[in-house]
Formats: sequence, C-alpha cells, structure tokens
Amino acid sequence: MLDQDEQSLHSRFTDFEKFCRKKGLKMTHQRLEIYRELLTSKDHPTVEALFLRVRKRIPTISLDTVYRTLALLEEAGMTNRIQTSEGLTRFESDYGAHHHLICKKCQTIEDFTWKSFDTMLLPPELEAWGAIQTRNIVAEGICTACLKKEKKH
Repeated sequence: MLDQDEQSLHSRFTDFEKFCRKKGLKMTHQRLEIYRELLTSKDHPTVEALFLRVRKRIPTISLDTVYRTLALLEEAGMTNRIQTSEGLTRFESDYGAHHHLICKKCQTIEDFTWKSFDTMLLPPELEAWGAIQTRNIVAEGICTACLKKEKKH
C-alpha cells in the first residue's frame, strides 16, 4: 500500500500524463524525471539546477527538454515560477496557498503561510478591478545564516 506522499506523487504524475495526452504529447521518461525532481525539490530550483540533477540519472537529457517540460508544467498549472530581484527564475510544485521569503545574499527561498492575509478582505478598488485569483507575497531580506556570517567578518 502506498503512503500519503507516494499517493500524492502518483496522483500528480497521473494528472500530468492526462494533460500531456490532451495536448497530444507522450509521457516520456525525461518529462517524468524532470517532474519527479521538481516535486521532490524543497529548494525552488532554477532550470539549470533541475537540468544538472536530472542529467545524473539521464546523461543524454538536454537543457532544452527541461525548459520545454517546465513550460508544459506551467501551462498545466503544475508548477509556479518565482522571480527573484536578481533576475533568477526559480520553480516550485507546491500547490498550497503560501508565500516566499528570499535571502538577497544566498538566494535561499523559504515558504511561509499567512492565513490572515490570505483571508483578508481586499480594498474596494481591487474588488472593482476584476477577479483576483491569487495572492502572493514575496518578502526579501537577509536570512539568519547570512546575518551570522556577516557578524563573524
């Protein structure tokens, strides 16, 4: 019997396979491995980081395949793109409502939740704008580890 994490992974793979089929695409071993790596990554990897990790298992994979697979996953709503102030694009597969803390020194990204923000009524001028579909806070600063390193120098 599968544990909850394995069931979740299996369900997400099945959803991705259905999406690919609907688009007339095959579920290739490369696509599956890229998605598996993204699903199990906790560090919000860049395209290049995903490529290097998957290449350890599939030496023939191309960077272009990783880019195209991430574009597919994004189109399917199965990955989120996180843009840092330094221009890096990072990716995640976490579906739940959450926000991001980004260290401007080491580029570490951490997730956090803020229930009161997520349920707060929007200002009337935003309500008049149209339909708000997502709310996302990106807080940037310097993490504790980098602050400790600064104090040592």
